[in-house]
Amino acid sequence: MHSGHLRIIYEASIQADILIVALNTDSSIQRYKSKKRPIIELKYRIEMISSLFFVDYVTSFDETDPIKILSIIKPDVHINGKEYSENCIEADIVKKNGGKIHIVDLVNKKNLSTTNIIKKIKLCE
Repeated sequence: MHSGHLRIIYEASIQADILIVALNTDSSIQRYKSKKRPIIELKYRIEMISSLFFVDYVTSFDETDPIKILSIIKPDVHINGKEYSENCIEADIVKKNGGKIHIVDLVNKKNLSTTNIIKKIKLCE
């Protein structure tokens, strides 16, 4: 988790009466990103996000996409970063259940990505 994620979660809190943050499990992230990910284990990501006063609930899902959990939660608003767009893979299930997609555009997102943080750390070796 990095400040870009924090900004997206905060923006989500502004859009929501009740904020549920759904996190990919470690194995889910490994399947769709890399065996070397996540950098921070799920239990610690849950701990960090649970400590945010504007988050009401935290859950996790083991699939590589959030379609199944969104079909259960049926959010009024689903928040994504700009890299996913309004045509994200989960858009149909959100809209089918009466929800909308809200995109958060982070300025200088490149500097906030986990990939770039890893690159910076490697430069320090």
